[in-house]
Amino acid sequence: MTSKVPALTVAEIREADRRAIEEFGIPGVVLMENAGRGAAGVALEMLVEAGAQSALILAGRGNNGGDGYVIARHLANAGIDVRVRVLSPFDDIAGDARTHLDIIRKMGLDVREVKLPDTRHALAAELKSAGLIVDAMLGTGTKGEIRDPFRTAIELVNHAGRPVLAVDIPSGVNGDTGASTGPCVIARRTATFAAPKLGLLQHSASPFVGDLTLIDIGIPRALLK
Repeated sequence: MTSKVPALTVAEIREADRRAIEEFGIPGVVLMENAGRGAAGVALEMLVEAGAQSALILAGRGNNGGDGYVIARHLANAGIDVRVRVLSPFDDIAGDARTHLDIIRKMGLDVREVKLPDTRHALAAELKSAGLIVDAMLGTGTKGEIRDPFRTAIELVNHAGRPVLAVDIPSGVNGDTGASTGPCVIARRTATFAAPKLGLLQHSASPFVGDLTLIDIGIPRALLK
């Protein structure tokens, strides 16, 4: 991947997000829309390469999951058979992510809560049958030990034998160091937003990141320097 945007720490990219919202008046829900739409384009490329027409999106409760809901909408609009499995009760999802979750539920997409490890066998079967898996579980704020439901979900993804797109960063990878304290999603491609995260460029992260694509989400370039 080549880019004129410098690699940033997690704290630096969060500050750029904050300033884009507070100083420039770009709503967070718009930044999320831009991120998800860009990543959906990468997902469509991967589906074409695989000759597939179905995708399963695993979403967490935060903004990474919100990006996944946007991806789901754009894939569905492109005629892809989309399933979304949320590793959190719907009632725990708030803010911009909740806005986009509500949209895809109103669209009638196949969106369900999953409770792991209880439903691991059913989820494993769904993952193995998907044309593409989209990892929208854990974002750049991941720290400490990876626990359930994410530990089980990551293990199931890695054993499914399907192409994986990681949203912003593979779940389990530390955004600053590239290290992990548990299992990490092994992605074929990673669509990262606004600027490369330092952790993605570290040797320790290379087995998980795959091909790295940078998505412009509309943050003013001056904030990324």
